This record gives sequence, C-alpha cells and structure tokens, in this order.
Amino acid sequence: MSDETNTDGISSEDKSERRTLTWVLLINFSQALFAGIVGFIAQSTGLLGAGLDNLGDSFVYFASLYAVGRSATAKSRVAELSGVLLVAMAIGLVIDVIRRFVSGSDPVGWAMIVVAIINAATNVVCLRLLRSHREEGVHLQASWIFTTNDMIANLGIVLSGIAVIFLQSQIPDLVIGVLVAGIVVKGGFEILSSAKEAKKSDRANSGGET
Repeated sequence: MSDETNTDGISSEDKSERRTLTWVLLINFSQALFAGIVGFIAQSTGLLGAGLDNLGDSFVYFASLYAVGRSATAKSRVAELSGVLLVAMAIGLVIDVIRRFVSGSDPVGWAMIVVAIINAATNVVCLRLLRSHREEGVHLQASWIFTTNDMIANLGIVLSGIAVIFLQSQIPDLVIGVLVAGIVVKGGFEILSSAKEAKKSDRANSGGET
C-alpha cells in the first residue's frame, strides 16, 4: 500500500492523485483552448463541442483536486457537479447545432481532422496517467469516463471531417455535434449514477460504524 503519511500530513497516495490530476487538468485546458479557437475559426460544431467538453473536463479536474484527501461525501459532490455540468454543456451544444443548421456554416474538414487527431493523442496520455488511479474514488472514475468519452468524440470528428471534405456539406459536422452531445449526456448520467451509489455506500458504512 502507498498510503503512508508524510510530514506535511498528506499521504503519498493523495500526492500521487494530485500530481496526476494536475497534469490532466493542464492537458485538458490546453485542448479546450486549441479546439475552441480552431473550431470557431473553422466554423466546426464538432470542434466547438470538443472544446466545450474539454473545458468542462478542466473544471471537473480542478474540482477533483479539491476532493483529493477529503471524505467520500466530498468526492461524491464533485462527481455530481461534474455530471450536471456535462448535461448542461450538451444542451448548449445542441442549441448551437440548431443555430448553425438554420443560419448555415462552412466547416473546414482538414482542420477538424488535424485537431481531432492531436486531441486523441493527448487523450491517450491522459488515460495512461489516470489508469492506476481510476478505482481510488468516484471523482477519479468520473475523470476516466470524461477522457474515454473524449476519445470516442475525437474519432467521430475525424470521420466527420473526412465526410465534410468529400461531400462538401456542413451536415456531417452538425451530425457529429449532436453525437458528441449524446456522448456528453451519457457520460453525465453515468457520473451522476456513480455518485449516487457512492453516497449510498458511504451512508451504509457510516450507519454500520455507529
């Protein structure tokens, strides 16, 4: 076990969690800026969705850093916040898809492909960082779900970018925007479900100790 407590009162396991979450936070925030800026310039709903997703992830990783070393209840609250945030972002993305469908857009396919491939590569790095920690709390399970969803979304954006190039149409980009929203909603409800189960387990354990 690696839960020895150092002189500063923080266990080595908690320090390892914080280090991992800090790296994943920085990576996701960089992804959010990159995908968001390119998505805006390239008029891509898919990339804007990916950027919003990464921005939401960044907020959640920041909140997860707060939860490290705290009670199971605190971790569950962070996970609940994560789930609600994801669902809210998905609604915003669907609204943007509708707006672009009505007003029109001209997404740049090659930009979608390049950005999605770069983001997918950084997602692999995040998954490797999170792999050894994903069973250490519901807040870290949420982080794993976020990053896995990002991988799926980026694959979809690559395929959508190829379709945009060959079909010369905005429809593939709008379709991937809706699909990304669906992935985000699914992840949000998975996290809310995990948080609910963790709270039940914590209450049961607390009741058993009294």
